[in-house]
Amino acid sequence: MIRSVRALPALLLVALLTAGCGTEEPGSPSAAPAGTGAPTGTATPTGTGAPAPADPAELASRAQALGIAPEHVYTTEAPGYTLARQSVGVYGGDGFSATYVSPGTGAQLHLYVDRGTLTAENCPIWPATDDSAARTPCTRDGDAWVRGTGKATGYLVPRQGHVVRVTGENVPRAVLRTAATRLHRPTAEELDALLPPAPASGGEPVERGDLPPVGDAAPDDDVNTGG
Repeated sequence: MIRSVRALPALLLVALLTAGCGTEEPGSPSAAPAGTGAPTGTATPTGTGAPAPADPAELASRAQALGIAPEHVYTTEAPGYTLARQSVGVYGGDGFSATYVSPGTGAQLHLYVDRGTLTAENCPIWPATDDSAARTPCTRDGDAWVRGTGKATGYLVPRQGHVVRVTGENVPRAVLRTAATRLHRPTAEELDALLPPAPASGGEPVERGDLPPVGDAAPDDDVNTGG
């Protein structure tokens, strides 16, 4: 009888330890289903640790300083291509443009964002301001449109109120598709590499000492006495 009482705590401990060794909970990052990979205009996070988008206020101040509408700012990734920061700027009225360069081949991948609505009818001549009036065949690829037959000339990704265009010079179609698939809003780190800091504002204007108190504010070039 005494042996049974003393063995009871040990048996309870084994039972508790065994209960804590269950299988992986449903919904964990490793159990999440994989995506289809079709271009959608927004990159799909690869897990709960995916970088968060840049602060909207910071993005807005930097974009507006360049004349770019904040909602038009995108970035992307393509194997072997690096952002040429000096290429980043305004496109059209308040759109966005950036170029990614392959250091090995010199090939250039261009990203343009502008206002508008993409349809099957206007896709062959998008953008309407393009110098080329020739119609280029368009076919659907997921949520995007691919232009060209055989060798693609670019991808068009419709978003809310604007269209993202990915084109390339001597860029393989697979690279264009990857860039279209990985379009996303910049993270805080990407924003620093993409847009320059917004200029400081709110300070008082610097007062020049060579302006006379009255008149047309022409500089006072009078020579002091003695020289």
